[in-house]
Amino acid sequence: MPKGLILASSSPRRYELLKQLGLDFDVIPSKIEEEFVFDESPQEHVVRLAMEKALDVGNQFPHSWIIGADTIVYVEGTVLGKPKSHEEARAMLLRLSGKDHQVFTGIAVCHIQKEKSEREVVETKVRVKPLSQVEIEWYVDTGEPFDKAGGYGIQGLGSFMIESINGSYTNVVGLPLCELMQMLTRLGALTLSDCRWQISD
Repeated sequence: MPKGLILASSSPRRYELLKQLGLDFDVIPSKIEEEFVFDESPQEHVVRLAMEKALDVGNQFPHSWIIGADTIVYVEGTVLGKPKSHEEARAMLLRLSGKDHQVFTGIAVCHIQKEKSEREVVETKVRVKPLSQVEIEWYVDTGEPFDKAGGYGIQGLGSFMIESINGSYTNVVGLPLCELMQMLTRLGALTLSDCRWQISD
């Protein structure tokens, strides 16, 4: 049987962030396809996918609290996903170079049996320093860009390019912990007892 809290994501970064809080949880990735809907805003996109992911796993485990999340990078009216090739990674980094961009994460929590759910979008503004061609080539060759929205990881080697952020750092990594914990507490999923977070049944 799964634990009382499930992360519906295979992202190792989301796993590590949630683990930092000392929570006891299982990882059961959702099988939802991350597709855009026509005329959908970036905010609508991430919060819809976050809830779809949570419900996908929640319907399999209706007695557990489920966390779903989706993150995108948005620059100059364009959504940047995960690059599939060296060429795409170079193009993304060139587009981000010397500019501000936004990182949107949709988070959703649901409990099917209790008929409780909540969703939210968190936005962080990030500025990337002007990147030289040598820096772009070096970073792409490290392989780090290829499983990350926007083609960079702020928590890894990609930190060298970040001039400033305005908003949640953990949101840029992929899971805004402050907002998530507030949501779990509001829903009654978590309580503090004996200096530890307890997951409610």
